[in-house]
This record gives sequence, structure tokens and C-alpha cells, in this order.
Amino acid sequence: MQKKTVRKYRRGVGNSKSVTDVLDELTLDEMFSKFMTFKKTEGLAPRTLEEYIIHFGYIKEFLGDDKTNTNITVEDFQEYVGYMLHEKELAAMTVNIRIRTMRSFIRYCHKKGFITEPIHEDFKPIKTPEDTLESFNPEEIKSLLSVIDEDLYTGFRDKVIVFVLLDTLVRISELVAMKRSNVDFKAGVIKLEAMGTKTRKAREVPISSKTAKLLKEYMKETEDFYDDYLFLTYDGHQINQATIRLNLTEYGKKAGIRNKRVSPHTFRHTGALFYIMKGGDPFSLQKILGHSDMSMTRKYIQMTDNDVRKQHNAFSPINSIFGK
Repeated sequence: MQKKTVRKYRRGVGNSKSVTDVLDELTLDEMFSKFMTFKKTEGLAPRTLEEYIIHFGYIKEFLGDDKTNTNITVEDFQEYVGYMLHEKELAAMTVNIRIRTMRSFIRYCHKKGFITEPIHEDFKPIKTPEDTLESFNPEEIKSLLSVIDEDLYTGFRDKVIVFVLLDTLVRISELVAMKRSNVDFKAGVIKLEAMGTKTRKAREVPISSKTAKLLKEYMKETEDFYDDYLFLTYDGHQINQATIRLNLTEYGKKAGIRNKRVSPHTFRHTGALFYIMKGGDPFSLQKILGHSDMSMTRKYIQMTDNDVRKQHNAFSPINSIFGK
């Protein structure tokens, strides 16, 4: 059977309208190099800059090396969207992330006059269903923790990581950037440095007494590593995101969690939902999550029908007046 190629969705390019009337011919690589030089002046986080490079690599693989500012078309990007959805079968959310980064690139090229047509206006993020974001229930969390071997250093570290993820609602990038000096047991918070956050703004995230107790034990155990970072590998180096993701996936399999993705972000969703379910207000939650506006926070606290019924039973006006 012949292997499918990444060029499958590039039909009809020869009939597309090319972009003309530009002063100099530039390759995609040349334009992207100029774009990245500009993005670095915006003070973006290293992780964000890396994502631009990764996403450019994806579309470059699809388009090939024969595209320049004189022959790139909107159809190229529309077919790339089709390829991601139907050939790669990527999730709509993943597709939209790649679309947004490439629109930013093409918008820059148009603004600078590298291309004459505003083709970024004709390939936009696709509509996604307003489904409730994935989260764990208490039984699943307890089941996952039960399969972690705390007798091993790596197992105990991973247990602490789960507690910190749930308690602080931090992003995985923020967790691996934490340093020992960021933990303030007296104030009951972990301080996130601006360089380690997605928004490039420093913030403090509270921790519960149970998480603080585990952290104290973990930090005492890792004193001999003499490393500034909080979460370390078994040989005393800063742990990376990929290792944490892989470990969580393996724990999920052992715990028999098959219908949900066991990932750092699922813990973030779960913690946010539990926060609201237990009476927390959305405004303090927004600050803990590090969101710049409430629209994103609202997505994190979508409730299932069962969650809504439980909340209604607890806070029903009729029950408040007449009793249950």
C-alpha cells in the first residue's frame, strides 16, 4: 500500500491566484527569519518563540520548499487546515493553535509588504463545539495517586507534583520553572517569576497545608542535590515537561483511566472546577490561573449536567427558604 504524503491536500495550486507585484522574491524561510527577529523584540517567553518555530516547521513540511512570497496563496493555507483536520485528524483545538501562529506570521508579511494580498484574513480558526472541558472526579484522582510508588524518589516527587498541579492550578511550564526560593511556607504561597509564566507577569499561587507538608518533606529530601529548581530528576537536574507528561500518562494507564487524557492541563481544569464547586469565586480563580480576562476562566469552569444538579441541590433558593 502506498504511503500517503503530506502533499495530498495540495490539489489545484496551479490554478490559484498568485500574489504578485512585490519588490523582491523571498522564500518562506527568509520571511520567517525576519518575522522571528521581530517577535524576539516583543519580549515573548522562550516557550512561545519555540512554538512559532515548531508550527512553522509543520506548515513548511506540508508546503515544501517551492513556496515564496510571489506564489503563496490563501488556498495553500486552506488546504493545510484541511490536511490537519482530515489527514492528520488533529483535534480542533490543536488545529486552531497552529492556525493562529501562522496567521500572525502572514499578517506580519502583509504588513511589511512581503506579500500584497491579506491572505491571513481568509483562513481563520475553525469553530469548535462548546463542550465541557475534561476533568477528573475525586475517585479518579485517588486511583491515580494509589498507583504511584512513594517508596521511590521519583514516585514521591510525582505525587508532590500532582498535589501542586491540583492545588495551585499552574501550567506545566510554570511548574517546571519553580525554584526552591519561590516557596514561601510562612505566607502559604509559591511565587511564580515573570519569566516563567505565559503572560510574563509574576504572581503568587496559594498552597494548602497538606500540599505544604508534602513540599517540606520533598524539599528536605532534595537538599543534597544543591539545585535551584524545585522539581528535579533522579540525578538532580531540572525536570522537563515531557518527562512529567509521560509519567502522568503511564500512571493513568495503571489506574485504568481510559476515557480521559491524564495530562497536566487536565489537572488544571479539574482544580479550577473543584475550586468553584466548593464555593470559590471566579474572580480570585482568574487571578490564581493567571488569566488576563474572564473569558478564558469561564471555559475552565464549565460544569457537567451532574455538577449543575449538585450545585443546585446545595444552593437552591427553595431549599434555602423551606429546607431540604
